[in-house]
Amino acid sequence: MTPATAAGPRTVHTPDASGQPAASGQSDTSDRSDTTTTTGAPARTGRIGRTRSAKLLLFFAPLLLLGVVIALFVYTSGAGLNVTPAAPIESVQFGRTELTPGIIRIHLRNTSPQAIRVAQVNINDAIWPFAITPSRDVARLGGATLTLNYAWVHGEAYDIAVLSSNSVAFTTAIEVAAITATTTGSTLWSFTLIGLYVGVIPILLGMFWLPLLRELGPRTMTFLMAATVGLLIYLGLDATVEALEIGGLLGGAFQGTGIVGIGIVGTWLLLDAIGRHQQSVTRSESGQRMSLAVVVAVGIGLHNLGEGLAIGAAYSVGAAALGTFLVVGFIIQNITEGLGIVVPIAKDRPSLRSLALLGLIGGAPAIIGAWIGGLVSSQALAVLFLSIGAGAVFQVAWSIGRNMLWKETGERSAPLVTFAGVLAGMLTLYVTGIVIK
Repeated sequence: MTPATAAGPRTVHTPDASGQPAASGQSDTSDRSDTTTTTGAPARTGRIGRTRSAKLLLFFAPLLLLGVVIALFVYTSGAGLNVTPAAPIESVQFGRTELTPGIIRIHLRNTSPQAIRVAQVNINDAIWPFAITPSRDVARLGGATLTLNYAWVHGEAYDIAVLSSNSVAFTTAIEVAAITATTTGSTLWSFTLIGLYVGVIPILLGMFWLPLLRELGPRTMTFLMAATVGLLIYLGLDATVEALEIGGLLGGAFQGTGIVGIGIVGTWLLLDAIGRHQQSVTRSESGQRMSLAVVVAVGIGLHNLGEGLAIGAAYSVGAAALGTFLVVGFIIQNITEGLGIVVPIAKDRPSLRSLALLGLIGGAPAIIGAWIGGLVSSQALAVLFLSIGAGAVFQVAWSIGRNMLWKETGERSAPLVTFAGVLAGMLTLYVTGIVIK
């Protein structure tokens, strides 16, 4: 027996010239066995390395060629067309407007394809001197702050136009002039109270209907669940329309519609993943119903984040009357959201602690939204939050329908009850809107 065979490597039987495998232990066979054992791994490593290099080359080759094509297009001045716009393409996005005694301060951002130069400011069609920081020349996507020494009058409305050096006018308005709230303890407490009025209190009041739900029959429960789905669909549509409207005011570079799509789709998929995970780890039926109630509360909470943002923003621009109007409207609407949270657990007897936690999950985000809207005014942020709220309520409506409504309807054959419930829920919010808007 040769040393290679005695050392332990598996013997390889290689056929000889006659087609018969060589006997184990022969010296020539041992040599082949040694060669195969010691050189196989580096050979495989080499093949793997070449395979990876080939994949990287296949991945980057089109990108490199694309760079060459772009460079060629730029070098030839657009394939020789030399197309230049007939008029300058300029756009500006206005941000937060701050009013202090005798001073109007406006934040703006250049969303044009190129830099712009601010040349003139008009207030109610009168040319007015201004100061601008950091510079009159605003780079693409850069920001600037206009400061106007103007003796504005409380409660008055003002139209402001900013003209570029190309005489392109960008307009904004102050609907109701009032001193802008600043970040103080009193201001934060006021926005906290607004969030409590809008989010937490009406949802907790709506959850008081839980004992009554236990006394209702199955068809009535199906109707109420369908009505909840109708409410959520209407809220989602309302938030989507509002997000698209504000998104349309953003400059082309910020792509408001894209933010809306990302917010809705991303929130839907995230909540769906959370809901499926909770149902997979919760085996009892009561546990699954509580998981669904939590998902409903999270979805409604994200929607209330957008509502708080709208109210805070209304107060931040001095539209106190509009803010009060919104608060009253949302209080009336949100009492139905508490009902939507407890409908999935109507057959159970959850603890008061669990109910209070569900109410906070659904309502407390309105407080955070009021803080953000009142103190950090941003249209892009408003679009994102409204889209997140819309995606959340759409996903929650789908979850209720899939897990409790259409499933039970299939068993009990009550499609007309479902139809009536969904329509009743949507009509409730539509009529409420007519009354308060």
